[in-house]
Amino acid sequence: MDERSNGTRRRRKMQRVTMTEVAASAGVSPSTVSLYLRKPTLVSPSVGETIGRAIERLGYVPNLVAGGLAAAGSRVVSVIVPSVRNAFFADTVAALQETLAPSGLQVMLGHTDYGFDREETLVRTALSWAPAAIVIVGLEHGRGTRGLLMGAAAPVFEIWECGQHPIDTAVGFQHREVGRAAATHLLARGRRHLAFLGARMADDYRAQYRADGFARRVTEQGAPAPLVLDAPDGASVALGARLLGQALAERRRIDGIACSNDLIALGALFECQRRGIAVPQAIGIVGFGALEFTGSCVPPLTTIDPFGSRIGTMVGQRILARLQERSPSPPQPETIDTGFELVVRDST
Repeated sequence: MDERSNGTRRRRKMQRVTMTEVAASAGVSPSTVSLYLRKPTLVSPSVGETIGRAIERLGYVPNLVAGGLAAAGSRVVSVIVPSVRNAFFADTVAALQETLAPSGLQVMLGHTDYGFDREETLVRTALSWAPAAIVIVGLEHGRGTRGLLMGAAAPVFEIWECGQHPIDTAVGFQHREVGRAAATHLLARGRRHLAFLGARMADDYRAQYRADGFARRVTEQGAPAPLVLDAPDGASVALGARLLGQALAERRRIDGIACSNDLIALGALFECQRRGIAVPQAIGIVGFGALEFTGSCVPPLTTIDPFGSRIGTMVGQRILARLQERSPSPPQPETIDTGFELVVRDST
């Protein structure tokens, strides 16, 4: 049994590390630690480094809602997503906020831009406000972030993914299964020369998982290995058009594509129309996200609905239940698979 698994099972509500403990570890007075936290430039560099190392070693998080504001802090739910520009996550946050609002809980939103370092900074800041709960996208985090979340004295919900070793409660779906479903659908339509078009998959590991599931399913069925293309750009219509052009330049015989995002799928559709390639007769296209426009373009896009709103509502309900029970964490880490749906339309 690995250390992470042991740590996950042992997660309990932990006492907050105090400023006095930090001071003792650093060999300075609590007032010096307080000064360093408020105005670090007024502390000598050597003392500042010593205090900083003690803070990191102990996992200290300053409580910005101490004293009379503590009750206000307990009404905040911190939500950390990879991107505020991604409509997928917007649906989840909107549903979460709608579920929490009648109870007076407010959402504090941050986005990581898919960076683990930035994620750790946001988690540390969130914890300093003594949140009622933390909601964070994904199961994979940097070591520092995971340590902070393991010690959080609040419920932790990892969303948009389910898998092994959740910290507290995971609510989401299997991304590799999404890719497999897209491949299975295209293969069932007689498509054999396939491609997967993605964006920022080096950073967005969930998109990479979808690509992996897609490629594995294709080869399992005896079809030629699919072309998998990625770009460092964010998902966009323009990127989808560019990636389709690149795919056709590398392999002329492409009759089906899956995309990591509906925007990329729309761009691929537009590029097909610009080139006079009939969809779905010559190329079938599958997107991901079930964004609103997918049912209105011509032809309407086949897509995969990840049930983002369902995830937000479900997490909100569980946060309210946990607060009512005054339970920071379940007896054992819990995984809730919300599933997904292939929405078949005319593009395939």
